[in-house]
Amino acid sequence: MKVSNFSGQRFRACLSSICWLALPVGAAVFLAWQERAFREHLASPLPDIAALETVPVREPLETTSISIVFGLTPEATPRPSAEPLTLQASFVSSGLSKALLANAQGSRLYQVGERLPGGSVLRRIDTHQVVLWNKGREELLTLVPPGARFLKGLESSVDAQPVTTTTHFLRPLFGQPE
Repeated sequence: MKVSNFSGQRFRACLSSICWLALPVGAAVFLAWQERAFREHLASPLPDIAALETVPVREPLETTSISIVFGLTPEATPRPSAEPLTLQASFVSSGLSKALLANAQGSRLYQVGERLPGGSVLRRIDTHQVVLWNKGREELLTLVPPGARFLKGLESSVDAQPVTTTTHFLRPLFGQPE
């Protein structure tokens, strides 16, 4: 017997339709099963958590010993400087601070990290003092007394008007001149 070609095509078309229909149905069944398992997991009671053992509290480290190991001294305040220098002014800003120091040869501006004439290094600049690093210890150099000041500090005024500058006289650095 001869099987007609028409019935074979029909069978293949029906099988193809069934496969395409079974694919989304199978995915829907899988997702429904996953959702049910997830909801059962949420509904289950939480396990009892055993009481945590108390962790012994560590004592804080002794900072004096650590500072000695790193070569620092446990002094609370630096000693006055033995350098033959006087601090005449300090210019403190967020970016670059400078100190005006004077000795027998004259006055000069110094930055943090610069070596001074006596061999010490300028370590820190504050508004009324500078800290020097000399022979493994910090030394303090304070601003000269108010009666002998070289430069006088400005007192801030609440009523001071802000300075306004006009850009009329400013010229660009690059480009064609006007």
